[in-house]
Amino acid sequence: MHGKRVGLWLIGAKGGVATTVITGLSALKRGTTGNAGLLTQTESFQKLGLVEFDQIVVGGHDIRPGSLADEARRMWSESRAITPDHLDGAQDDFEAISHRLRPGTVVASGEKIREFADPSVIAIEETPRAAVERIRKDIESFAAAENLEHVVVVNVASTEPPSSRPIPISWKDLQPLLDSAEQCPLPGSSLYAIAAIEAGASFINFTPSVGANPPAIIELAIEKKVPLAGCDGKTGETLLKSVLAPMFVARNLEVMSWVGHNIFGNMDGKVLDDPRNKASKVKSKDHLLAQILGYPPQSLVSIEYIQSLGDWKTAWDHIHFRGFLGTPMTLQFTWQGCDSILAAPLVIDLVRLVDRARQEKACGVLDWLACFFKSPMGVSEQDFSKQVVMLDAWVGNL
Repeated sequence: MHGKRVGLWLIGAKGGVATTVITGLSALKRGTTGNAGLLTQTESFQKLGLVEFDQIVVGGHDIRPGSLADEARRMWSESRAITPDHLDGAQDDFEAISHRLRPGTVVASGEKIREFADPSVIAIEETPRAAVERIRKDIESFAAAENLEHVVVVNVASTEPPSSRPIPISWKDLQPLLDSAEQCPLPGSSLYAIAAIEAGASFINFTPSVGANPPAIIELAIEKKVPLAGCDGKTGETLLKSVLAPMFVARNLEVMSWVGHNIFGNMDGKVLDDPRNKASKVKSKDHLLAQILGYPPQSLVSIEYIQSLGDWKTAWDHIHFRGFLGTPMTLQFTWQGCDSILAAPLVIDLVRLVDRARQEKACGVLDWLACFFKSPMGVSEQDFSKQVVMLDAWVGNL
């Protein structure tokens, strides 16, 4: 049985995924919801002594104005996703957590993300190093104030635009560049990752942003003996790709083209409406087909912001494949789901599993968590069933 409390520090704490995680944890603690979507609540994980829901203490950073409770209620008022009874039941938790929220940073976050920031956050003028130091102190103060055994930092903020500037391979060469915004090639998500690592916290990147991906940051995590996991939570269309593509390989059917069209209307959709930010997401969603099939079919991924959909996402995929005697055939599917409802239980699972790995003295990239991500760190395998075997093997070894 896990003995002490563990902190969950959310980057993007007022967003749809974060507020759904908070609402979900509240409902789980009160016993007013079931375990749907929670892999760690299935039988094979029960022997691991994972942190209990009522032992998880939440805090976080955000750059947006508005109250945590009001942002959470948008999941009902705009998306009809979380019912008022769950939101009402979480009111005390919203109130308590709101006092633990701190202003995030917009250093190197991109123009689109800055548009949504509170003026008070934009007014914080700081170098990348100063941002790292401020964020690190916030995480350390949270751990001390709440008497936490460990903190797991999860990035659920909006997707950043890709960076084209080269990042030094070693921490020794990267570290001095933090002194100047002009010289530092790191985006904001990587500053959060460095701050978490230097605070001794685990770091999970649930977004396609750079985060802890650079080898220099992985080197720092190994030096500080903290675990890393990421990138980009696999919740919908890409999950189905990782399940269906191996079927075509197993049946020796040639996939000639695979087209995916995605529409959704939440805050992430607003950010991805900018072509620069969209490029990061498209890359994360599109790369796995060639790795699974062994060849690159013609492919297209489109992502469009449709405001009226709120947090609901629709993906329509058209797969054109060739069978016996060269006959072309088609498979189509439509995936409709609530983005934050799909993501939140994965975040909770990851926090529990990363904390358990930390107890086993694991550090650096936890590659056995690949099944949770579109672009898993340290892993080239994209077949979902094989990724699940990796997770099961880790559980079995414990």
